[in-house]
This record gives sequence, structure tokens and C-alpha cells, in this order.
Amino acid sequence: LPEDVLVELLSLLPARELVCTCRLVCTQWRYVVDLTTLWKRKCQREGFYVQSLDRNIADWKIFYMLCSLKRNLIKNPCAEENFQHWKLDNNEGDKWKIENLPGTHGRDLPDPSIQKYFVTSYGPCFKSQLITLQKEGYWNQLMDEKRPEIVVKDWYAARFDCGCRYELTVKLLSEDYIVLEEFHPEPVVIEQWSDAKWREISHTFQNYPAGVRYIWFQHGGQDTQFWAGWYGIRVTNSSITVGP
Repeated sequence: LPEDVLVELLSLLPARELVCTCRLVCTQWRYVVDLTTLWKRKCQREGFYVQSLDRNIADWKIFYMLCSLKRNLIKNPCAEENFQHWKLDNNEGDKWKIENLPGTHGRDLPDPSIQKYFVTSYGPCFKSQLITLQKEGYWNQLMDEKRPEIVVKDWYAARFDCGCRYELTVKLLSEDYIVLEEFHPEPVVIEQWSDAKWREISHTFQNYPAGVRYIWFQHGGQDTQFWAGWYGIRVTNSSITVGP
């Protein structure tokens, strides 16, 4: 078959089949599977291709892989599955609770699809998730050589009638759980009678050291007036994405 026809046909196949099977068929197929043209065509087929990126993409195969893998790695970010997938590191006061938006003396999020949030109490409440990158499809060589951007986002809000405190910590960990890089901004203290608006915090890890195998995400806080019940910080819609 002519090369352009083979590119068109092979671009219809899943990436795993191309790399693990088709590439081993013969010299010609190996050559075609390694062509930039094939991976660019796959990007076009699946909506990943943007013409303005042409000069910025050094490796279209890796770009395609990252685009196809990209999703929120935080599980149950909006409390739709109760506390499933979360480890409750601190659960003091009247403990963590789940409420429906907008909640008492609260506001809706800009995204109307989000219906629930986690809320803290008068004692420290922190919860976390540990993400194993290899389990999510991000192989070691990719993380060490390409070091794709890791984008962390979280949403938090206070009740109108009570002050509270919000904290976020994200760590990039090695295979032995050694901290290679960390994002831990100053705690946010919101005074009583605030606007109760939801706010987004965001951070992008770039050019981090080789050896990242896990991402540890922890957030939470408490109210600052020690009222019984659930008057502390509210959190939802957390996300971690590994971007192309």
C-alpha cells in the first residue's frame, strides 16, 4: 500500500495497538507508525489538533498520548459518592459533612452542574487522595523525560455568617514517597460577613525533578469561631490534570 493510504488506515487504530502490535509487523509498518504525519492525523480525527500549535509540538505521538489520557485524576471531587476515594486525615469538631449547593448563607458555583460540596466543622478537618501515576496511564519514562505540566485546581467558599480557614497542600512524590516538589500556599482566612463567593485556587507544576510517581492532594480547614455544626470552609470541584 502507498504510504499515505497506510497512514490513513493505521490512524484509525487505537494507539496501544499501533505501538505494541502494528509496529512489530514489518519494517514499513514500523516506519509509518513512527511518522509524525500519522500521529498528527490521529490528533485531527479526535479533535486534539490545533493549527497554531504546529510549531510548538516536538513529539506528536506524546502529544496525542497526553491528550487522550487527560482527565481529572481526583476521584469523587464533588461529593457525589459520599466520601468514597477520600482519606479523612483529620475529622474533628462535628466532623466532615456533605451539603447541597448553595447551602445555608451560601452561593452557587459558576458551574451549574455541580450540586454538592464538602463542609468542615469547628475542629480541624482535612482529607486527601494519593494518585499513582502509573495506574492512571502515565508511564515512568514519560514523567521523567517529558515532564508534562501538572495542573492543580480547587474551589472553596465560606458561609456569609461565619469566618473560616482554608488550606491546600499538593506534593509530587518519588517512588519512595520522598517530596520532590510541593505547593503549599499560605492558609486563606475569610472573615465573618464575607461575600460567600466561591473562589478558585490554581497551580501548575513545571520543570519538576525526574522521578515523580505519585501526587498527594490534601485540603480542608475549619471555622474560626468554634461554633457547633458545620460553619467551616466549603470545598468542591477539586482537580488534578496532566496536560500536554
